[in-house]
Amino acid sequence: MNSSNKSFSHSIGPQHVAIIMDGNGRWAKQRGKIRITGHKAGIDSVRIAVRFAVKTKISSLTLYAFSSENWRRPEKEVKFLMELFVFLLDNEVKNLHKNNIKLLIIGDVSRFSERLQKQIQKSQELTENNTGLRLNIAANYGGRWDITNSMKQIFELIKIGQLSFDDINEETINNYICMHSQKNVDLVIRTGGEHRISNFLLWQVAYAELYFTNILWPDFNEVVFQNAIDAFNQRERRYGGVESNF
Repeated sequence: MNSSNKSFSHSIGPQHVAIIMDGNGRWAKQRGKIRITGHKAGIDSVRIAVRFAVKTKISSLTLYAFSSENWRRPEKEVKFLMELFVFLLDNEVKNLHKNNIKLLIIGDVSRFSERLQKQIQKSQELTENNTGLRLNIAANYGGRWDITNSMKQIFELIKIGQLSFDDINEETINNYICMHSQKNVDLVIRTGGEHRISNFLLWQVAYAELYFTNILWPDFNEVVFQNAIDAFNQRERRYGGVESNF
């Protein structure tokens, strides 16, 4: 990791926020509806989060949309999520582009349908030169996959003689991890009341602050987002050091 990104305190809010959007299914169940209803309701919360990130000048926002473990869900639900993903890319990307937002899909997209892969490529190409918020959507993503994929790329370079084993260090691995060109993750927010990372950005969140809330994702709003930032701003980030007044 780039040590230049580290300091023992911070006077500004988080620059890279990552959100584990949890609770759609439970939100629907509480209302006597099917899980798909919760996923639909969660779309508005995504829009709220993106608008808030732009307004507060957060540089990167990473949303955990679909993990590599989510394929284990019922086939009908997975199919709906894939169709919802296509729909959102088709209908939202123009608005993202209009607001100077750069979209990046991180994860193993090779498992997606050809139609969805083409839509992802088209959406990323449309926004690739934008200079505002960097919106990262983690889809078929897993932190262990990310690290493994990084190592595969490095070993390929070793095979062709562009790298040697002695060249491998944290910085080398970091250069092939998803979002390596962006700032480190400062804050991870997880909705839904669970207190775990769930294989999300394992490398990138090494020094991130964690914020857990019982709010279910469809109920996420600017107040919840601001509460998370306020909690972040009250913490002192020491990166293994000691308190500044020690």
